Amino acid sequence: MRIGIIGCGVAGSVLAERLMQVPGISLDAYDRLPPGTAEESGTGLNVGPNAMKALRLHLPARHDAVRAASLPWRRWFIDLADGTRLFDLALEAVAEDAGIRLRWSELYRLLRAPVAPVTHYGLHLVALEEDAANRLVPVLEAADGARLRPRGYDLLVAGDGRYSALRALTAGTAKPQLHGIAMTRLLVPEAADCPFDDYGQWFNGNARLLAYRLPGGAAYIAGGFPLASAEAEIPAEAKTAAFQRALYTPEEAAACPAVAWMVERLAAGVGNIHWARLQEAPLQRTAAAGRVLFLGDAAHAMVPTLGQGATQAIEDGIVAGAVLARGGGAEDVAAWRDTRIEFIRRFSLEATDTMFPGADPVAGSLAKREPDFQAKLRRLYTDVPRPEQFLR
Repeated sequence: MRIGIIGCGVAGSVLAERLMQVPGISLDAYDRLPPGTAEESGTGLNVGPNAMKALRLHLPARHDAVRAASLPWRRWFIDLADGTRLFDLALEAVAEDAGIRLRWSELYRLLRAPVAPVTHYGLHLVALEEDAANRLVPVLEAADGARLRPRGYDLLVAGDGRYSALRALTAGTAKPQLHGIAMTRLLVPEAADCPFDDYGQWFNGNARLLAYRLPGGAAYIAGGFPLASAEAEIPAEAKTAAFQRALYTPEEAAACPAVAWMVERLAAGVGNIHWARLQEAPLQRTAAAGRVLFLGDAAHAMVPTLGQGATQAIEDGIVAGAVLARGGGAEDVAAWRDTRIEFIRRFSLEATDTMFPGADPVAGSLAKREPDFQAKLRRLYTDVPRPEQFLR
C-alpha cells in the first residue's frame, strides 16, 4: 500500500513513525516547512495524560523522549484574580499518566526527528491529479516555484493542520464556527521569578488567564476575553498595555501575586502576543471515496479549553497507524475515532462555559468539582485503546 502524508505536524509525524517499518506499506511524507523550523515555535502547550498514555502504549521510545524534554502536568487549579481558590485537582485522581508542558518547537523537533528519512521538506500541496491506476498524485510546489508530481498513492493523509490544503482540495475549505472570545498567547522566555508552576487558571469576571512554567526557565501565558459578538473582530485597543492591565486586574481587591506578575509581563510584551479568536471546525474524516484521510486539526480543529488540540492529534496518529498497519482504511479509522472525537469536542466546549458573556465563572468553576464533570475527565484521560485491541 502506498501512503503519502501531507504535513508532518503532530499527527503526521506520529503516524509516519508508526508506519515506517510496517511490511507492505510504502511511505512518503511531505512538509512545507524547511528542516528544523516549526510554526508556533514562540509559544508553549500542555499535552494531556491521554496522549502520553497512547505514546507509552504504542510508541514507547517517543514517549520517553517527549517526557524527558518536558515538565510534568500533574495539577489543575482555578482561582479568581485576587487569589480565591475555586478548584484544585490532582490529575492522578482522574488519569493514569501525568500530562506534560513544553514548547511547541520542542514537541515538533522530537516528533519529526525519527521520520526525517521519509520526509521531503519545503513542498506545499497545490493540486491533485490521478494516475492510470486511479491513485491520487499530489502536485507539490517548492519555494522556487518548481512543481513535483512524485507518484500515485492509494491513500493520502492530511496532517497539514487547521488550514489544510488537502482538505480544501478534496472536501472544500472548512468554515470555522466562531465563539466570540478573543484568545492571546505569550511566551515569557525569562521567568525565574514566576510565582506559579503547574497548570493554573485565573478569572477576573469572564476574562481568564491560563499559565504554567516551561522547561528552560520560561513561562507560557494564555489569555481570553469575550468579544461583542461571535463574528466580532478583536478591537485595536485590546492590543495595548493599558487594556491588558485593566482586563485582568480586579477592581475591588488586589491582584494575587500570580496575576500581578502576568499582567506586567503581558503589558511589557504586548507587541509579541499571538492573537486569535476561539473557533472550531466541523469534523471531516475522509474524502475522495476513502482515498483521503484527515487527522488532527485538518479533521477536527477544536476549542483549546481542555488542551486537547495536540493531544488529539497524537491520539489520531497512534490509532490511524494501528488501523492502517493491520490493513484497514480511512473509514476504519473513522469508526475507531469519530465517536470519541465528538465527545471531546462537546466536552471541551462545555468546559469553556465560564468565559462566555453572562456566564458565572465562580459557579462554573465550582461545578468542575462535581462527580459528572470528574467522570468525563476520567473518560477523556484514560479511554485510550491498547495495542492488543487492534488484533481482534
